[in-house]
Amino acid sequence: MTNMRFRATRLTTRRALLAASALALVAPLAACGGGSDSAGDGKTLRLWHYEAKDGALSNAWDAAIAEFKKTHPDVKVVFERKTFEQIQQNAGMILNSDKAPDVMEYNKGNATTGLLAKQGLLTDLTSVVKERGWDQKISESASVTARYDAKGEMGGDQWYGVPNYGEFVLAYYNDDLFKKHHIAKPTDLKSFEAALAKFKAAGITPLANAGNDHPAAHWLYLLALAKASDSWVDNYQLYKGKIDFHGPEMTYAVNTYKDWLDKGYFDKKDVGLKGADMTEQFVSQKRPIMVGGNWWFGGLTTDITDFTWSSAPYPGSKKTLGSGGNHWVIPTKAKNKKLAEDFIDITMSDKIQKLIGEEGNVPLAAKTDSITNPKSRELITAFDTYQNNSGLAFYPDWPAPGYYDTWMAATQNLMNGGKADSVLNELAAPYEKYVASRH
Repeated sequence: MTNMRFRATRLTTRRALLAASALALVAPLAACGGGSDSAGDGKTLRLWHYEAKDGALSNAWDAAIAEFKKTHPDVKVVFERKTFEQIQQNAGMILNSDKAPDVMEYNKGNATTGLLAKQGLLTDLTSVVKERGWDQKISESASVTARYDAKGEMGGDQWYGVPNYGEFVLAYYNDDLFKKHHIAKPTDLKSFEAALAKFKAAGITPLANAGNDHPAAHWLYLLALAKASDSWVDNYQLYKGKIDFHGPEMTYAVNTYKDWLDKGYFDKKDVGLKGADMTEQFVSQKRPIMVGGNWWFGGLTTDITDFTWSSAPYPGSKKTLGSGGNHWVIPTKAKNKKLAEDFIDITMSDKIQKLIGEEGNVPLAAKTDSITNPKSRELITAFDTYQNNSGLAFYPDWPAPGYYDTWMAATQNLMNGGKADSVLNELAAPYEKYVASRH
């Protein structure tokens, strides 16, 4: 994959990355393939997912299907590759019909899994999760987006999905540039800021960024997390208490972001850039540090051929943006639920979890020391650092509908010289309006 291909395939949001990963691969959702399906006879498993062919997760699911066929030789597997958009737009209608598959990949969140669970379209998997021991393999923080309450809001007691992989934001370093400029790799915020100052003194803008996309907003939330407690995250994301946008968490974030802009650690000109531009800054060695999601990892692995690089937890915070990934759900109208459970169990097995890791993704239940690919092991170790210490704090735009645009606009306001108070007020208004509307 060339750098041009790298730029072309980097998309504007985490969700868009998933949405575009399988475009033009399949027929419309309403068309059910597979021919004769012996409905409910325990002889057919109908399975849908939207992962791009030959991607890390698609390869893992292919292997899981092959394993399922070995352990269920008398069962026919009817697999259909859908697009993210097909499932996202039509799931409610399809799952409320006799066309529902037995198991499918579905997007996490209150507006997706939570909504369908509240509408009674998804099977409550709580007892199955406990019986199969899946809850012992998935950390509390990674399972929040799989569990919902009666309102369809995440973090409840009932499991409606089973995630197999995780996603999170971490630091990527150009090791060669650190070595060339005799700068130590940072281990805490103090040494991180010292590295930023040394690169700037050498005439190098240290941090890759993109103001017209999710990376800049992710930075702002990550800085807030440096001062955030578990209860603050719960209050912000799960509405368990009041959030003061002028409190120490968000005030520190805005002031630090502004300070780093003024010192030239970020480039103010990055205000109009997209995520693809940010990754290109890192790949082309114009910026020695990129803090971004593990969804960039595969592209970096392919496209960086002329320097040594590494990944690690961002050293300035014990919490980061992240969660369990999208998950398997079993529709209420699925005809062979036991077979669906058996398939999910295989995706949670050591063999498939290890494969997810070797392919460059983040398995939730793999033994890290079993991963032979050193870069993948580095990535998984970083994720485990957060997963094992309640460090996954979700994403800043999750709490309110349309909030993604608010965060992006507020960050651009800050990069264009906006005052801290106005930025904080900009973030507070739609959040507080939505929280008030819930009562």
